[in-house]
Amino acid sequence: MDYQSIINEIADEVSPLLKDGKVADYIPALAGINQNQFAMSLTLFDGTQFSVGQADTLFSIQSISKVFSFTLALKFYNTDLYKRIGHEPSGNPFNSLVQLEYEHGKPRNPFINAGAINVTDALINHYGTCKTAYEEVLGFIRAISDDESICSNEIVAASEMEHGYRNLALANLMKSFNNLDNRVEDVVGTYFKHCSLEMSTKMLSRAMLYLANDGVDPILGVTYLTPSQSRRINAVMLTCGHYDASGDFAFNVGLPGKSGVGGGIVAVVPNVMGLSVWSPGLNAQGNSLVGTKALELFTDKTGLSIF
Repeated sequence: MDYQSIINEIADEVSPLLKDGKVADYIPALAGINQNQFAMSLTLFDGTQFSVGQADTLFSIQSISKVFSFTLALKFYNTDLYKRIGHEPSGNPFNSLVQLEYEHGKPRNPFINAGAINVTDALINHYGTCKTAYEEVLGFIRAISDDESICSNEIVAASEMEHGYRNLALANLMKSFNNLDNRVEDVVGTYFKHCSLEMSTKMLSRAMLYLANDGVDPILGVTYLTPSQSRRINAVMLTCGHYDASGDFAFNVGLPGKSGVGGGIVAVVPNVMGLSVWSPGLNAQGNSLVGTKALELFTDKTGLSIF
């Protein structure tokens, strides 16, 4: 299959949509980003990459980091993790306080904000300190990307902490239900640090290979998860990875994927490749408008859906 021609074609087809959508201006450090940008990359199991657009441009991965923190937590806690976090779709916005209150402080899944904050709390418990927990998440992401240059944008992290009232409220609500062990400010600050990591679509498509290959990096041969754990993460990505638009994404794209409000989306084609797209303009649910369309076109043109 001529992947380069296909993604070049997709880039042309989505370009008229770049003016649509809205950047995540509720995080002031992200508000000024140029919306008229698009990148798409895919990485095959032999390391071959195909890219189009600004595929080397670094952007804030935001909630895509939840896939990686969830991976580490699942690796250490296995099914015990589900005592504090569910694995059901939420059907509500990613920062809903109402649902968390109604369900007595247990987040629906690890990909809504409350769930990812809770995962971060579990990692702090495991590693002993916030600093070590963050460094381990960073080290894991560098390992699966095979790229030691990846780091956090401190300005974005500080901006999120300064304006993160709702995330602090979510953490305090979980704390009130005894479902958060560490200091609220420490947990949320650590969460924001891994959300503010910066990567390109090339890096991210490479990073997703372990989930396309039953938990094993097909290039380096490193085992990160059991096949069962890898399948569970893909299942949660498919059902919960796009918040209250997860059903639409499964219906129109048909791949396990995870979005971030920085405009990035990652996806996996099991046994074939890792994929990533980026375009900063978001739709009403907080997912990249152009990125979602690009992935829909990709599965239409290639037939590489899991369905």
